[in-house]
Amino acid sequence: MSENVCKCDCNCAENRKAQFAELQPVLDQYAKVPGSLITILQKAQDIYGYLSVDTINYISEATGIKPAKIYGVATFYAQFRLQPIGKYLIMLCQGTACHVNGSEMIEEAVCEYLNIQDGETTEDGLFTLNNVACLGCCSLAPVMMVRSAEGDETYGNLTKDKVKQILAEIKERA
Repeated sequence: MSENVCKCDCNCAENRKAQFAELQPVLDQYAKVPGSLITILQKAQDIYGYLSVDTINYISEATGIKPAKIYGVATFYAQFRLQPIGKYLIMLCQGTACHVNGSEMIEEAVCEYLNIQDGETTEDGLFTLNNVACLGCCSLAPVMMVRSAEGDETYGNLTKDKVKQILAEIKERA
């Protein structure tokens, strides 16, 4: 932090400028470009991991778009998150092929093993579970994808025991 940045926890202009320094180049490029809200939100989420109320308000100030409209866009598209997620995002397919092949049992095993439900994050911040409509891997049903900073890993032909083993291995690596 530079010398002239406020060091208190207040919401003053200097503190907000420092808080959103990484986002500023995005806003400089897109804030006045009509139709660029989704791009701004995607880039903000890439930077911060999710879209906080403060981030939405800052984007509103920079673009002139009302916070309610930004929130409406962010909640309409499934790609946007309004809460932080765990280090590992488990996307569990609930598409037809996966459903027919036992995705409900897989979800039950994940929930039981991690002690969370769909949309929740473990207390240690390691895992977040999200049920998704389709991962496009129907021949591997039931399937889940685990997203992390290292990349995406897809696991197919899951059983309750196999999913618990996968989660234990990931936990051990972390």
